[in-house]
Amino acid sequence: MIRLMIRPTIAAIALASTAPVLAATHTVAPGEDAQERLQEALILAEPGDEIVLEAGRFAMADGLSLDVDNVTIRGAGMHASVLDFSQQQGSGEGLLVTSDGVTLRDFAVENPKGDGIKSKGADDIVYHAVRVTWTGGPKATNGAYGLYPVESTNILIDGSEVSGASDAGIYVGQSSRITVRNSVATDNVAGIEIENSRDAIVERNFVSRNTGGILVFDLPNLPVMGGGNVLVRNNLVAGNTTANFAPEGNIVASVRRGTGIMVMANENVWIAQNLLYDNPTAPIMVIAYPLEFSDPQYNPYPRAVTVAWNQVDEGGKDPQIDGAEQLLVAFGGALPPVMWDGLVGAAGAPPLAVHPEIAGWTLNLTEQGQGMAGARPAPLAVGAPGGAISTEGWGAGAELAARIK
Repeated sequence: MIRLMIRPTIAAIALASTAPVLAATHTVAPGEDAQERLQEALILAEPGDEIVLEAGRFAMADGLSLDVDNVTIRGAGMHASVLDFSQQQGSGEGLLVTSDGVTLRDFAVENPKGDGIKSKGADDIVYHAVRVTWTGGPKATNGAYGLYPVESTNILIDGSEVSGASDAGIYVGQSSRITVRNSVATDNVAGIEIENSRDAIVERNFVSRNTGGILVFDLPNLPVMGGGNVLVRNNLVAGNTTANFAPEGNIVASVRRGTGIMVMANENVWIAQNLLYDNPTAPIMVIAYPLEFSDPQYNPYPRAVTVAWNQVDEGGKDPQIDGAEQLLVAFGGALPPVMWDGLVGAAGAPPLAVHPEIAGWTLNLTEQGQGMAGARPAPLAVGAPGGAISTEGWGAGAELAARIK
């Protein structure tokens, strides 16, 4: 009889030891010691846990960090739960994530001394309905980047807002399988920047009041090289007329006020079905990297850039280009919508194709790094786009979108 009672008890213990631990919810309210309580929750969280920020303003005196996989940080809304870094003592980012499978959603970061939210080496990450803002407007002293995933694979940025970044509002660098969609980038130097990254889709975003709207760059001397396979489609890129306020020496400090979509030294980039208005230097610009470089593996020329059908206005009506007055006279009052610097790489063929209904012009430069002094402006004469491309494997995986339904 005793033996019969013992056996079920042992079985129950064994079963309990193999059952998964239930995910926990850690709720953090604003108020006294919010910094310490929130950072403690980030440290003690276990994989699968959710950290919930109640509505209100959280006064942050220092940056926050998360290094636990598969954690969700959820607020009550991007205008309801606000992490306020106005009194931040250090100069680092507001929130740093270095773990995989993280979901960040429904909260805001305001006035960090450095970047807003940075994730590094953090694969399978979702930024959904998050807001990063420097409330004093465009200033060189603002942090460089708003949303800043870098050196990662499988990234979804959706329904988010960034303003005031002194470099790029939404920046994805040295990464792959990226989707940036349904987001708003205003009052930054660069609204959205995809740099040294591959297999990216940038779609259905509103990009306005920046110096440059959407930048697709490949730069030398970085840990990950060879950006390419980027689709920029169905975005509204309008009124990017803010004077450049990047700190001196930053690469984006050279971006001309009034640039809509700019491709520099990248490969296999498609620009299609965007609405481009009031980008008075150039709605679309395709150029080689203009500076000296020492990286022997770097290719400074754009390759296989396609400008398909886009709805554009008449083009550059107030270009921030040397000799603008003479150029405007030569082109009848507005520079055509597509500008190419005229540089051709080793392949020897023009690096771009343009829809026949969209006019363009070329600087006809002959050497990389030559600058406007060597320009011989003329109407653009390049081929038309070919057939549709395959974007299989581009963009974030569907499993990331499933997290935010």
